[in-house]
Amino acid sequence: MMRGANIRRARARNGLIIFCLLACVRFGEAETHDDMRLDEAIRRTLAQNPELVAFGYQIEAQRGRVTQSQAAPAPELGLDMQDVLGTGDFGGFKGAETTLSLGWVLERGKRQGYIAAAQAGISVLESQAEVRRLDAVALTALLFLDNLEFQERYAISLQAIASAEQSVAAVSERVQSGLAPAVDLARARAELAKVRLHSADMEHHLTNARHRLATQWGEAHPDFRQVAGRWQELPNPGSFAALAELLERSPDLSINISQRRLQEAELRLAESQSRPDWRVSAGIRRMETRKDYGFTLGISIPLKAAARNRGRVQEANANLARAGAEQAATRLQLEARLFEIHHEMVHSLIRARMLRDEIMPRLQEAAEQTRQGAELGRYGYFELQQIESELLFARSDLVQAAIDALRQMTEIERLIGVAMPSSAP
Repeated sequence: MMRGANIRRARARNGLIIFCLLACVRFGEAETHDDMRLDEAIRRTLAQNPELVAFGYQIEAQRGRVTQSQAAPAPELGLDMQDVLGTGDFGGFKGAETTLSLGWVLERGKRQGYIAAAQAGISVLESQAEVRRLDAVALTALLFLDNLEFQERYAISLQAIASAEQSVAAVSERVQSGLAPAVDLARARAELAKVRLHSADMEHHLTNARHRLATQWGEAHPDFRQVAGRWQELPNPGSFAALAELLERSPDLSINISQRRLQEAELRLAESQSRPDWRVSAGIRRMETRKDYGFTLGISIPLKAAARNRGRVQEANANLARAGAEQAATRLQLEARLFEIHHEMVHSLIRARMLRDEIMPRLQEAAEQTRQGAELGRYGYFELQQIESELLFARSDLVQAAIDALRQMTEIERLIGVAMPSSAP
């Protein structure tokens, strides 16, 4: 039992180490001391996350139950006096018979049942702890990606402001020169106000995202300026069939397996409790009238105890069957969820590659030609403004699609409990 627990703890550590190593591979190293890397965020989460710290005390409490289950019933010291404080020959203690005895409870195998059930309870909690750790790691990664996304969107919004300011200046010159109507300047200034408002929204979302990430390790205020990552490196989704085979390692399934083992231990304990405890005693007796001593032996056996425990055995059998059914249901739900996320990831990668390899290069080419045409007077302000806006929107869509794929990869790794075999860029 302890060997199984050690294996589970090792698997949990290995899974978290894999997450941390992939953090270094995928998201790179920080450029300044103000940059937060994903591996550092994960390290802080595992060490300081308030929910993980609190759950650790539940495991310690269960270890106390294991220790208590190993304690056998204490022997009982008994003193029995007969024929005392009566009348005639039995007045006072003259005719007393005094018995001093020591009694034991024979549990008939129940002690091992108590120990096995308590140790199985630790296995359940350790499986739950593994799930909680992986949940915390995955949530940290997702919040990290939120920061990365809003950083990029905020940077794009600043580019949009710079472009809009240049347009306002250019249109203002044309209006002053009489080459454009005043309405063009009003529209250019309205567009500048819109992109400034959008930039303020992105800055607001980025500030909130930083605070949400910092709460993962119990800090109310972030001590970093930005996160460091390379969102442009798209992962390989792998095949669904290969990922489905890895579901057997899923921490969610390990909880069901541990729960089933706990119910098996509870059933064995209930069956052992059908055998009644025997109480045996041995002692020495003093007979005052003859000044003699004698030894005593005794045994007490409850009658029809097995019948009184029949309901407990029936309950344990039903709980065991339920645990098996829940395990099958969890496996089916995990596979359905894995298919859904994998399908979404493939779609996100198709969008990202289409934007990166086909749409953006063509928009960049069109924007360059429009700028050249505008300098020659072939195109006006609004044609140039439209193509530049389309280019910025395409870049924003690329950021969204690429980071969505990374989010979905993180959720897949959370489901299977290990890194995707082909996830490294």
